[in-house]
Amino acid sequence: MIIGIILGILGGIILIILISGFKIVPQTSVYIIERFGSYKRTLKNGINFIVPLMDRVIQRETIKERVLDFPAQDVITKDNVTMKIDTVVYMQITDPKLYAYGVEKPLFAVENLTATTLRNLIGDLELDQTLTSRDSVNEKLRAILDNATDPWGIKVLRVELKNILPPEDIRRAMEKQMRAEREKREQILVAEGTRAADILRAEGLKQASILEAEGLKQASILEAEGKKAAIELINKSKPTKAAITIRGLDALVKVSEGESTTILLPSELTEVTKFSAAFSAVNKEMKK
Repeated sequence: MIIGIILGILGGIILIILISGFKIVPQTSVYIIERFGSYKRTLKNGINFIVPLMDRVIQRETIKERVLDFPAQDVITKDNVTMKIDTVVYMQITDPKLYAYGVEKPLFAVENLTATTLRNLIGDLELDQTLTSRDSVNEKLRAILDNATDPWGIKVLRVELKNILPPEDIRRAMEKQMRAEREKREQILVAEGTRAADILRAEGLKQASILEAEGLKQASILEAEGKKAAIELINKSKPTKAAITIRGLDALVKVSEGESTTILLPSELTEVTKFSAAFSAVNKEMKK
């Protein structure tokens, strides 16, 4: 009975040890396994088995993308302006073995590498270039960090300069400059609008004058053409002297109806006999 109890206890212990050899690795996670102090293998997601008492898990890591928000640090530009810049690094573990054995404290190493590289890049730029070349600095910093962290099993996906904070006096000067630039642009826009309005107004007056002149010209042409057509019609009809005389009398009647008290008579009408003869001739002509 004692032997049975002992065997049962030993069997239970062995069963517990065997069960402890099964490792369930979550999704997007990896386990680093060592055997007697040396790297053995990397366990990926799912159910895995390791040799109990020989293998052990020394490190658990996630292969998801990580966001490292580093605190602001002082950097000096090429024109000796000190400013604070904080960075955000997006990285991912691509080789868990290199990440575990490549460098001690990998995240701390990435932070210090980012700080030194950023100081070198900003040191080659002036203040204005630093403020306007953020995308260029981001890309250069990412490329340098990605190349330097390859032996550590890290892939730097992107880098962002989160905040760029110049000194207070420089910020005030920049705000005044920006305000002056906005006022200048406003004045330029107002001047351009006034100039455009004046040009349009002048163009309108010019077009109106041209149209008015064209109208007067066209009226004169039409009047001249009308007189010409009337003369041609009269010439074609071959009017007699009597008809012309009657037209003259009609004109005299219209003139006499006005306010003028002086009437000039044609020399042909000064003699009554001639007027009578003309009237008789006209009367005969009208009867015909």
